[in-house]
Amino acid sequence: MTDTLLDGPLQGTLFRFATAGSVDDGKSTLVGRLLHDSKAILADQLDAVTRTSAERGFGGDTGGIDFALLTDGLRAEREQGITIDVAYRYFATGRRSFILADCPGHVQYTRNMVTGATTADAVVVLIDARKGVLEQTRRHLSVLALLRVPHVIVAVNKIDLLGYDETAYAEVARDVRAVTAELGLGAVHVIPVSALVGDNVVDRSEHTPWYDGPSLLELLETLPLVDEIESEIESFRLPVQLVLRPQGAVTVAPEDAHRYRDYRAYAGQVASGTLRVGDTVTVSPGGGTTVVTGIDFAGVELAEAFAPQSVALRLRDDLDIARGAVIAAAGTLPEPVKELTAALFWLDPRPLAPGARVLVKFGTATIQAVVPLVTGRRNLDTLAIEAADGLEVNDIGQATVRLAAALPIETYAANRRSGAFLVIHPQDGSTLAAGIVLAAGGVS
Repeated sequence: MTDTLLDGPLQGTLFRFATAGSVDDGKSTLVGRLLHDSKAILADQLDAVTRTSAERGFGGDTGGIDFALLTDGLRAEREQGITIDVAYRYFATGRRSFILADCPGHVQYTRNMVTGATTADAVVVLIDARKGVLEQTRRHLSVLALLRVPHVIVAVNKIDLLGYDETAYAEVARDVRAVTAELGLGAVHVIPVSALVGDNVVDRSEHTPWYDGPSLLELLETLPLVDEIESEIESFRLPVQLVLRPQGAVTVAPEDAHRYRDYRAYAGQVASGTLRVGDTVTVSPGGGTTVVTGIDFAGVELAEAFAPQSVALRLRDDLDIARGAVIAAAGTLPEPVKELTAALFWLDPRPLAPGARVLVKFGTATIQAVVPLVTGRRNLDTLAIEAADGLEVNDIGQATVRLAAALPIETYAANRRSGAFLVIHPQDGSTLAAGIVLAAGGVS
């Protein structure tokens, strides 16, 4: 590793991004090119991919490499030439470390795309420059709008097949911005690229002198992180995963013995915000208020904790706290409610019908619920919500959800992590839908 990898103001940060797009738009090829040109491929892996590529007749501008083979790991993916499951890859540059989720483009795998985009700082949506904005493009952009993904990048791919025509790129960019404006996505970055050749992927291309923006990698290296953005505006939340209460003899250094004599802490991952020792917090359910006396992280005492750290909190008072409880900054939790309006990304082949009994998982709390009413389904051509009496697999719809117990539910617009939930089948435990809270009501 050269010294340059240790330089730069963003060195050490972890950036999560996903790719999405319609079938054959070149997602896996783009990811492979990104990994290859950023020198993130091991020599033996590159040799194996080069041999397989040669057997398939690849050559020319690709240097004899089928870049999609660098990410499509399943045998079925290689044989069919499609991406089926989300492929996660880790790589690093001189400025940042990345976790990349290469998502499938087929309509039947939209649920995989939702999975990859949920925790992403940014999503790169590919569009074939020859085809323009398609229904699946609208579907993916609708998902990103509902998930409030902070950064959306549209890569207009295969621009080389159109002779690097600026007019063709401008037409696609105009259509993209019309759709994203209607969806309320805000600022969207549009980049002309050729995943196969490498134009504007890692380095800026001389073939597109009319484009004066950054390459894809340059943009990914400089965009702000979700946690950096949200920690400044969102209140502290920690869903309790485990109560730590050491039993029996604990072997520790003598100077630390006092910490574990009557040790009790509440462990979980910080969902949002920042917490410091001495801060006042509220616990739900129960509504008890207390003060944070200690924050532990892997045996080390911290002065503060922030998302997405996993920590254990020590509190001044002994409150009735168990898994599923939420520890929050004092005075910031909303009143508990039993009913909410939600957008649902239906992921299961079994349809949703009004009256369905399900389990709902908010953070670490799982409770019984019923869906008494389906209020609509998003039309991906017009982007409007139309009347519907149920949801089918890959539908994006709206529904009323009624809970068996009241929870301090927040809207997704107010808190991206606390306002999201899963819908689970009560018998077999499979995930039926991903949901986000649009409105809360029915105060208990």
